[in-house]
Amino acid sequence: MVKRSKGSRSKTRYKLKKTIRAGRTNPITKKIQTFDESDLVHIIIDPSIHKGQPHPRFHGKTGKVEDKRGQAYIVEINDGNKSKKLIIRPEHLKMQK
Repeated sequence: MVKRSKGSRSKTRYKLKKTIRAGRTNPITKKIQTFDESDLVHIIIDPSIHKGQPHPRFHGKTGKVEDKRGQAYIVEINDGNKSKKLIIRPEHLKMQK
């Protein structure tokens, strides 16, 4: 018997899949976008960029930007009754309208 792999991207075949010809978005504009403290952002994982990627369980969640750390942002979300702080790069964040 071979032991099954249980990495951080396991069971994410459909969650971390890009659509075909997704609309020609420029990845550089996603990388250089800036957020202010207390901005509300959606966590939308870009599967083509592995660096600064949060765990897939947080994909689709909305949080508040707390601080900036290097190129990444500290985003606070509520996971059930517990408040969690995630360090996420801006490529995986989207401003709430």
